[in-house]
Amino acid sequence: MRFKIITSLAVAAVTLGLSSCQKEFDPASYAPPLNIGGYTNSKEIASANLVGYWAFDGNLVDSVSNTPGVNTGTGFSPGNKGQALQGSLNSYVITSPSAGVTALKSFTITTWMNTPPPTTGVIGLFALANTKEFWGNIEIFIENGSTNENGKLRIHINNGSGDKTYAADNVLNLFDKWVGLAVSYDETSGMVKLYVNGSIVSSGTVAGLTGPLVFANTGKIVFGTTQFQTTPSLTSATGKQDWASYLTGQLDEFRIYNKALSNEEVGSLAKLEGRGK
Repeated sequence: MRFKIITSLAVAAVTLGLSSCQKEFDPASYAPPLNIGGYTNSKEIASANLVGYWAFDGNLVDSVSNTPGVNTGTGFSPGNKGQALQGSLNSYVITSPSAGVTALKSFTITTWMNTPPPTTGVIGLFALANTKEFWGNIEIFIENGSTNENGKLRIHINNGSGDKTYAADNVLNLFDKWVGLAVSYDETSGMVKLYVNGSIVSSGTVAGLTGPLVFANTGKIVFGTTQFQTTPSLTSATGKQDWASYLTGQLDEFRIYNKALSNEEVGSLAKLEGRGK
């Protein structure tokens, strides 16, 4: 009888020891790694073509060229991924473009935006300044009168023969939440494309806008307003306009590529960044 009791206690002790060493089952550890379009991280997409990248994670540095930006009235707030640039009225960031940006022949610009619709004037998002013309060499802004039922984006591109404007109207659900935007220009086809959250919402060509881009009078980059709303204006062609204003919302994960990304690349980038990758 005594032998049976000792044996039972020994078995119980071994069982307890094994169970205490056993790890708790974690279903996530058995899940396959995230793979979207063959990519596991947004940094993997067209990395050789990335010529400008501002994560806005507490600083204004272009991590490709290591060039810092100069702040006027902006701050940082929680973003779509980490922190984001927080705008307000009369606020913007100016920085110097890298050689890769000034040499663009084709491009894709991607960012995440979270802003209310315009109430005090057009919302300037980004400009690569042209120091002698009204509009920048590249300028992207949201037009007055835009709503979630009819968003109006304007994309100005100067290809050495003057300003060309691509207008995208009837873009849905742009405001008051995080939205992934992408704009591309392809020198081979002359095609301009606008993507929202990785999907094409507008595309077409512009008369006179063909072939590789040739920028003129290239100046600074500005985030958060148009090139002429800064103090002083970034162009000698004009100063502040009553119908123009500033980004009062946020920008995050701003990238510039020196090629027109494929639809698949843009879609994968949006999905990965949307998951914080």
